[in-house]
Amino acid sequence: MLVEAMIPCPLLIWSVRPHKSTIMPAHKLPIAILASDAPARVKKSIYPEPFASRMDGRIRHPLGDLFGLANFGINLTRLAPGAASALRHAHSTQDEFVYVVEGQPTLHTDEGNLLLSPGMCAGFKAGTGNAHRLVNNSTSDVVYLEVGDRTPGDEAAYPDDDIHAQSVSGTWVFTHKDGTPY
Repeated sequence: MLVEAMIPCPLLIWSVRPHKSTIMPAHKLPIAILASDAPARVKKSIYPEPFASRMDGRIRHPLGDLFGLANFGINLTRLAPGAASALRHAHSTQDEFVYVVEGQPTLHTDEGNLLLSPGMCAGFKAGTGNAHRLVNNSTSDVVYLEVGDRTPGDEAAYPDDDIHAQSVSGTWVFTHKDGTPY
């Protein structure tokens, strides 16, 4: 009877067959990782300036991409004190969900501000127009999971800023609200 043991490595799970002395990769993509070991996204923000620098203090660790997930994205995100998750925005076709792991972020929505704590979650249905973001007004880091689908043709409206976003062939294109490019 062949029994396989799984030995975790930082980004891969290797399959060890006890009857052989070699270690062979079980998969090209990982099966499981420690989420905090996922590499941080190199580019801090896809927003154009003057907005990109407003995302200083936000570190995203893309999780879904590591596993080759194509229908939705997942990030483990850390906000330093004073940092924001994004500009306040609302998606036309993309649902979003956040789950607070650590810290106390303030959720900004059209209804006002709400202090969240570990274990709390919030969801944003596409097309409602309810603009949202998280802000860390505390003195400790905030860690949360963010999940969003990747429905083609999505647009994002930003009620507080002169910016509009449209997903074109999987890339976000940013313009001023009057349509002129950044």
